[in-house]
Amino acid sequence: MKVTTRGRYAVMALVSLAGHSRGNPVPIQFIARQDSIPESYLQQLFLRLRKKNIVKSVRGPGGGFILSRHPSEITVGEIIRTAEGRQAAVGCRKTGRQCSMINKCRTQGMWDALEGRIDEFLDSISLEDLFDNERTEPAREAKA
Repeated sequence: MKVTTRGRYAVMALVSLAGHSRGNPVPIQFIARQDSIPESYLQQLFLRLRKKNIVKSVRGPGGGFILSRHPSEITVGEIIRTAEGRQAAVGCRKTGRQCSMINKCRTQGMWDALEGRIDEFLDSISLEDLFDNERTEPAREAKA
């Protein structure tokens, strides 16, 4: 799986949203400044995230975005797959590329297994896990 800037930015932005929301909408401009992500780029990302029911938009004064679900119910894998807009895969069968060796390839199973493990790993990490980790990182560094 190749995670592009789009996927990384989506995860970063949602960690910020989880950290600053506390049940209230967070303006996209705030997240853009907080994470140094272009606002227009975030608008495109949040449109995708809203369509997949990961975030909700709140209009009007004091509007912005809130998470649609509790952070423990949103996985990094879901965020990345939504942001990327497609299932990025290691193996050629999954990507749809035509290869003259596909029927003879002895490594294809390994690539498919790797892709499955990457998905399992990313789906095992929730947005809450990342948010909690972000809160405890400075404390860990101070003790070191």
